[in-house]
Amino acid sequence: MSQNPPNLRPDLAPRIRVDEPVREGQPKIGMVSLGCPKALVDSERILTRLRAEGYAISPDYTGAEAVIVNTCGFLDSAKAESLEAIGEALKENGKVIVTGCLGAEPDYITGVHPKVLAVTGPQQFEQVLDAVHGAVPPAPDPFVDLLPAQGVKLTPRHYSYLKISEGCNHKCKFCIIPDMRGKLASRPAHAILRETEKLLEAGVREILMISQDTSAYGLDRKHDLSPWKGGEVRAHITDLTREMGKMVKEAEAWLRLHYVYPYPHVRDLIPLMAEGLALPYLDIPFQHAHPDVLKRMARPAASAKTLDEIAAWRADCPEIVLRSTFIVGYPGETEEEFQYLLDWMDEAKLDRVGCFQYENVDGARSNDLPDHVDPEVKQDRWNRFMEKAQQISEAKLQAKVGSLQQVIVDEIDEEGATCRTRADAPEIDGNLFIDEGFETLSVGDMVTVEVDEASDYDLWGRLV
Repeated sequence: MSQNPPNLRPDLAPRIRVDEPVREGQPKIGMVSLGCPKALVDSERILTRLRAEGYAISPDYTGAEAVIVNTCGFLDSAKAESLEAIGEALKENGKVIVTGCLGAEPDYITGVHPKVLAVTGPQQFEQVLDAVHGAVPPAPDPFVDLLPAQGVKLTPRHYSYLKISEGCNHKCKFCIIPDMRGKLASRPAHAILRETEKLLEAGVREILMISQDTSAYGLDRKHDLSPWKGGEVRAHITDLTREMGKMVKEAEAWLRLHYVYPYPHVRDLIPLMAEGLALPYLDIPFQHAHPDVLKRMARPAASAKTLDEIAAWRADCPEIVLRSTFIVGYPGETEEEFQYLLDWMDEAKLDRVGCFQYENVDGARSNDLPDHVDPEVKQDRWNRFMEKAQQISEAKLQAKVGSLQQVIVDEIDEEGATCRTRADAPEIDGNLFIDEGFETLSVGDMVTVEVDEASDYDLWGRLV
């Protein structure tokens, strides 16, 4: 068992997991998936197509005849990590195909690694398949290569990410994701509901809804109607959550919402959480609190109203858990503006918080802003922000000692079971550990525990 580190980057997907047998003579493709859960879903789609063509899948370079590296371009540090992974794959394997967000800059990649076989951008699935076919011809056996109904999943079998849209219409000055992934493109509601149904039929116990801007779902489709189960469903986040929630609740599973932009209609989701159709959990990227910093970011600047909204959400659903991410050291951020953020945190008392130090990213408009903050000041503010977040987290978790919590079991080893409460998303939030009487548990079980100990970010409990 390992405890959750407080400085874990909140944009990262869980590590990929593949556990499938390989038949004799079956061509094997390795996959290295970097970045966020949205990229992980892209990796799953690529591997599902390859698996259907008879390829075996490896989570790394071991024994693979070629390797796909799905890159991240969110921050310059993420770009460097992607280049390092490509270099390692070339060294360990030699045949490397690059895709993902950084693939939108092919000259940047080939300038460093000219020996890669191909570079494709995000969501260019056909080009990835073509490159794989050229490097390693398929050799399918239709009598043996049966594709799982839910496709290839890179997460543990008991939870799965479900992406409802691509792209983003926002123009935040620090972000280049819309340049790489394009404008908002929502999936039809019936396609999402059908995927939900298939995941639940396959035994998934938790569905994590994701996109670049989840609360904008359907805006590009003018909230059109889709036929579903003898009726119609509107392509709107409230309607979609309600219909998904009905299926998830009937299956006694969980539905968790990520990347929810704080539009006014988010308040319509809260009653659905109170009804048990979705977990009482909102992942909202506030980024900052001071109105002037938010304006320089080109984001809504109503932090005081945000506090009112948070209070209203908690009034309608007292058990709601709020997660967010913030940026410190944004260009022009003064000590007064940073202190405003700390004071806002004292009032908001968010349950789960991640934080970035601002970085320039090639192509971002924020690079040209004046008064960039010195690195040592950014580090100091990050330390102070995380100290504040830790104090809030510690107090909230201490208040749970003695309470009963429903948990889902993620891992089991000789030391105990690593679980998550309804308040914890995989690998970015905290854990609940059971170190006695766990021998009868299995991964994916949902059980009730009594919390008997708390730390800054994690809980310990015993089965009841």
